[in-house]
Amino acid sequence: MNVMRIEGGRPLQGTVRTQGAKNAALPVMAACLLLKGRTLTLSNVPELYDVSTMMELLTALGVTARREGKEVTLGVADEVSWEAPESLVRKMRASSLVLGPLLARCGRAALPLPGGCSIGSRPIDLHLKGLVQMGAKIEIRNGVVCAQADRLRGRRIYLDFPSVGATENLMMAAALAQGETIIENIAREPEIDNLAVVLRSMGVPIDMEGTGCVRIKGVDEVQSSRERVIPDRIEACTYLLAGVMTGGRVTVEDVIPAHIDSLLAKLEEVGVRFAVNGSAVTVFPADRLQSVSLKTMPFPGFPTDLQPQMAAALSLAEGTSMIEESVFQARFLYAAELNRMGADIRIKGDTAVISGVERLSGANVKATDLRAGAALILAGLAAQGRTQVEDMVHVWRGYEAIDVKLRSLGAQVELAEDVR
Repeated sequence: MNVMRIEGGRPLQGTVRTQGAKNAALPVMAACLLLKGRTLTLSNVPELYDVSTMMELLTALGVTARREGKEVTLGVADEVSWEAPESLVRKMRASSLVLGPLLARCGRAALPLPGGCSIGSRPIDLHLKGLVQMGAKIEIRNGVVCAQADRLRGRRIYLDFPSVGATENLMMAAALAQGETIIENIAREPEIDNLAVVLRSMGVPIDMEGTGCVRIKGVDEVQSSRERVIPDRIEACTYLLAGVMTGGRVTVEDVIPAHIDSLLAKLEEVGVRFAVNGSAVTVFPADRLQSVSLKTMPFPGFPTDLQPQMAAALSLAEGTSMIEESVFQARFLYAAELNRMGADIRIKGDTAVISGVERLSGANVKATDLRAGAALILAGLAAQGRTQVEDMVHVWRGYEAIDVKLRSLGAQVELAEDVR
């Protein structure tokens, strides 16, 4: 179903449970490629398009992938393919995460340059630079990254930018490298910690120093493991904002509050009351939001993956808000769609200037990427009248059963096929 129809203007009420984090599941699934004749079992794995694509990719490489409910078991044979098929890699940006473990395990890897959401340039040069420092020989031939190394060697690597993907790829490559690898200026996102937990459980000594540095001692082989994927902080925040925008009372369960501190700080700033009770967070009905300024930053800063949803909320705030996007280029494509619903958003370079309006009106809009689609759904829930969000295929990449969860909160939503 590629279209969501929303009858807006209804305050949401109730409780939803957070899914497993897509951005944590994908790298730990890729980490199974480090195994040889062993198994990795993961629980709390969300049922999403991107997760299915990763399972297909791993299967194409020779992994036996099986799902039972929220549990995914990945059985890895003694031999796997080192060539990733282009048809699958181009579907998803996170396909690049198989490069490091494949190269470390097989001594070579071939990876077509990956696809994914159209939110600006997201090159993998930091991934490649780090692997070269570890002794890999890398060429790009006809759009394919061709890498080779008899055995990677531990090195001290400094990342020019704390890239999440580069940090994950190099951590996995270092797991089977000879000697100790020290990676500095790493990403500090919770998903990095989740990967470290999984690698440790596979027998890899890892020291996360808490100062943007990780030390990894390579091993000759890794062991079978069973671990849990952490809750999805972006999904949790999206449902909290749905409650805020509709003037409802919404509780999100299975949250790690420390992972969403940046949103909670901004909610307090705009005048929203909330309560944290263990792993549950509740937002309460509020008067009109107050305007704020924010800048997206790597964790623990405000996440770029929550920027479009926050912009939708601020479109209804009193006064003028400003959002500066410092992580990804071209992440304001959703603004034109929100403006179709009556929002007043002007883009000036890497900044969105949002003049709050009193209400939004339903309209036909298109999701340009995953988080843009979520922002449009939130706007539709708060708008007067009917909103139709097209190209929902983007949303299915990151939100499990979003229609079911919204209906459980009292939203009037339905799915339909695209009849264009």
